[in-house]
Amino acid sequence: MASPPRYSPTTPDRECKLPPPSAPAGEYRPGKLSWGTLARALGCFRLSIPHTRLLATLDPLALDREPPPQLSPEKQQVPEKLIWGDQEPLSKIPFKILSGHEHAVSTCHFCVDDTKLLSGSHDCTVKLWDAADGSVVRDFEHRPKAPVVECSITADSSRVIAASYDKTVRAWDLETGKLLWKVRYDTFIVSCKFSPDGKYVVSGFDMDHGICIMDAENITTISVIKDHHTRSITSCCFDPDSQRVASVSLDRCIKIWDVTSQATLLTITKAHSNAISNCCFTFSGHFLCTSSWDKNLKIWNVHTGEFRNSGACVTLMQGHEGSVSSCHFARDSSFLISGGFDRTVAIWDVAEGYRKLSLKGHNDWVMDVAISNNKKWILSASKDRTMRLWNIEEIDQIPLVIKYKKAMGLKVKQEKKETYLKLKQG
Repeated sequence: MASPPRYSPTTPDRECKLPPPSAPAGEYRPGKLSWGTLARALGCFRLSIPHTRLLATLDPLALDREPPPQLSPEKQQVPEKLIWGDQEPLSKIPFKILSGHEHAVSTCHFCVDDTKLLSGSHDCTVKLWDAADGSVVRDFEHRPKAPVVECSITADSSRVIAASYDKTVRAWDLETGKLLWKVRYDTFIVSCKFSPDGKYVVSGFDMDHGICIMDAENITTISVIKDHHTRSITSCCFDPDSQRVASVSLDRCIKIWDVTSQATLLTITKAHSNAISNCCFTFSGHFLCTSSWDKNLKIWNVHTGEFRNSGACVTLMQGHEGSVSSCHFARDSSFLISGGFDRTVAIWDVAEGYRKLSLKGHNDWVMDVAISNNKKWILSASKDRTMRLWNIEEIDQIPLVIKYKKAMGLKVKQEKKETYLKLKQG
């Protein structure tokens, strides 16, 4: 596989002009999907804000009308030892605080076999961290000139991309830190993702309401779908096969685009009652999770040929007190995590459909979340300028989790009893 062309300061930036809008696609209205069906199938914001100047006015929760307290330098220093979070009486989750950004941390990832962490911030920097000691390994040079809204990394941890409000997407070599290329658009970029096979990059547009799919090797445009949505894109991502792109928007709509046929495969209108902030596929590609400002998450059956017959979604509720900004599945889809404007990270039991635990400690909203491949660690990025690395290896031994499990078991038994009585009476 040929390496991407190297960026040279003497070479002008590549420009991407947008063509006329694509033709509208058919719509699909969802039905219902049972938890049993979902559990069997699974067995086999970062909220992007359209304009920098609107960062304050687009807070959909605004739990505190007063400005968030400024953190002193002493409070932002990385602790030498693990701090035990005990904000809930029965919860004991060890975590590390990673400080180093000077503004909101908008995006975070695990990489290099979970030994390194990647972050992007509104302080216009992209940083690589050592997961063991929480130190900054590298600040990527030729950094953006405006806030970084999203980062992405290839599956082999060889290349990093970042989208910024300066209307650019930049790519670096992770090992050397060298800038590989930079693409400049004529509109704001609010989301960017590598495809799992590393061949493509998808970018989501703000004012043009569209997406652009680019060849990551030769830096050429494959598709530009202008006005794909009716309002600003908030997030977009590839499926595990690198053949479909899901996008969500302030218009409350979900769309799935096929890279090969260059056509919209699925449109779900009014998927949520408020703006959709983020989306992510399961590793089978059969299900898509969406998070929303309506305080809920939904898991949609989007497998081609099945969604029309099997219904569409289940809803995860009562996990956050405010808008949900981000979501991420574990590699085996056994659990899901979400970050919210209520400053918490929720861990969801996917098979049973309830919140397993809520991680508290951030001083401002949680903008992005990630799960390590070995499922032992959760990473959260916050507007409070920090990231937190949570150790969930012993989560099932936590008294609060055991308490929730028992409560759920009693609830299921009661529901079965009520169903039996109804059948007997009928």
